[in-house]
Amino acid sequence: MDSQISSYIPQRPAQLRSVALRCIDYHIRSWSPASPSSPPPSQPPLLLLHGWMDVGASWQFVVDALSADFAQQRCIIAPDWRGFGHTRPRTLVDGYHFVDYLADLDQLLDQLAPGQAVDVVGHSMGGNVAMLYAGARPQRVRRLVNLEGFGLPQTQPEQAPARLGQWLDEIGRLQRGELDLKAYASAQEVAQRLIKTNPRLSADKALWLAQEWAAPDAAGRWRILGDAAHKVVNPQLYRVEEANALYAAIRAPLLSVQADGDSLAQWYQGRYSLEEYHQRLQQVRDCRVAVVQAAGHMLHHDQPQQVARLIEEFVSAAL
Repeated sequence: MDSQISSYIPQRPAQLRSVALRCIDYHIRSWSPASPSSPPPSQPPLLLLHGWMDVGASWQFVVDALSADFAQQRCIIAPDWRGFGHTRPRTLVDGYHFVDYLADLDQLLDQLAPGQAVDVVGHSMGGNVAMLYAGARPQRVRRLVNLEGFGLPQTQPEQAPARLGQWLDEIGRLQRGELDLKAYASAQEVAQRLIKTNPRLSADKALWLAQEWAAPDAAGRWRILGDAAHKVVNPQLYRVEEANALYAAIRAPLLSVQADGDSLAQWYQGRYSLEEYHQRLQQVRDCRVAVVQAAGHMLHHDQPQQVARLIEEFVSAAL
């Protein structure tokens, strides 16, 4: 990457703080519409949930693309999930369980929006968390936007022995340091890695995001702000019947957003498809689907203006 390239400059700088919950300090990035002495926002909070091996800062480009009128009416909140970004365990752990994200979200809302139903936007893993949470706590979610949070392929009970064996093997590999995350020589090298994964990401945004997504260690090597324990496979099989039951319990209107690049076809090679995902969405009582053009899985990076417009129109409409 050209060393002369300037980093992206956020149009709406975020405020940073930590919230203590469930034996961990949650790092929160937020964008407030006014000063502390001003009247409270007129609309519910907007919660932005990032995906796997990502960080809350990943939403900056969408936040900058929101209209002034919309941003002035809401407090926008983007946490780093446990084990990602600056939300790090106080002691070493050797695994993360998906249900912990739901419990974290529940207690986070109790602190940041007590007694309120909020608007939730989730990307990828964050979208999956949001869908399940909206089924388990339907009264807490007013509007729900799911960006490419497709769930996982159906599994069968006979897969359990091999899955548990894989989990045991990977716990051992983690303890031996064999699942560590790659280190990089500089922020520019991290940015190059981001662009390699997502060629639509512009160089200035990649450089800014690299400095939020990674940080230098004591030796000056840049390391991803994610716990290597996330690479350990989930020991629990994905049970579609349970996911469908939770989808059916969602009361909030849902906007399911996908990129025109078919992520599922690339990932699962026929084991799971958009058609099957749309069949699952039929469980949700009020669901509509939108497609973002010229985008891949990181659609909030590729087309932040399109994504921001979809969010604004959906959560602001009288549904």
